[in-house]
Amino acid sequence: MLFAQGWLSMHGLGHFYLSWGLLVQAFALLHFLRRRPESYWFFVILFFGWLGAAVYIIAEVIPDLGLLRDIMQGFGRRSRIQRVETDILDNPSAANYEELGELYKDQREYAKGREAFTHAISARSDSIYTFYSRALCSLALNDLPAAIPDLEIVVAGDRKFDYYRAAGLLADAYSRTGQLHRAESLFTEVTQISTTPETLYNYASFLKTANRREEAREWARKLIAKKRTLPRYMQRRERPWFRKGKALLKELAAV
Repeated sequence: MLFAQGWLSMHGLGHFYLSWGLLVQAFALLHFLRRRPESYWFFVILFFGWLGAAVYIIAEVIPDLGLLRDIMQGFGRRSRIQRVETDILDNPSAANYEELGELYKDQREYAKGREAFTHAISARSDSIYTFYSRALCSLALNDLPAAIPDLEIVVAGDRKFDYYRAAGLLADAYSRTGQLHRAESLFTEVTQISTTPETLYNYASFLKTANRREEAREWARKLIAKKRTLPRYMQRRERPWFRKGKALLKELAAV
């Protein structure tokens, strides 16, 4: 590497070489701060210069390129939203409002999505999927009192809906609104079937709220341990839950 730097300096390319290396490092650090992978990558990028940054890009950035599909799909969603809104002027059907709600939900415009699902339910109230979608929008808006009735309808209609995720979200909503007895009953059922990182974290949080700290530590450890059993692409997708689990473990260890 020293020979290469010397050769570049002799040919007047040293400044370009240094700038290029700093740009690679800066890009890697920006991605690290946004995605928050394992903390050791920070030191690899910082202390090994452009070479460490390049290794990080190969290991962490390139596998994330699939996320660009969401960005590209976002452009298509916006044009589709305009078309569906125009269609609704002539045909305000439940199906059109459901599609509009899904488009807004995917676009993370949750208030508009919830409004569209409300219109769909007003036109036709026999689809638990629409209630579930509206509940997801309410949860994203942190409106638990609005989410709970919708989730109750979903769980009453199909206990296993979305592989027990609906029941798990309802249990978490009960817990976060102080209905601990109802939360415990539902969590006991859900955790026998579902071991998704989201469910494990929510149950550990419930146990902490119920002042069952040792049990909360046990379930938080189960969450962290689950990371080792998942393929890499799922580890990246579930990364926020693992990060929350580590923070919860630190909180529980502090007392």
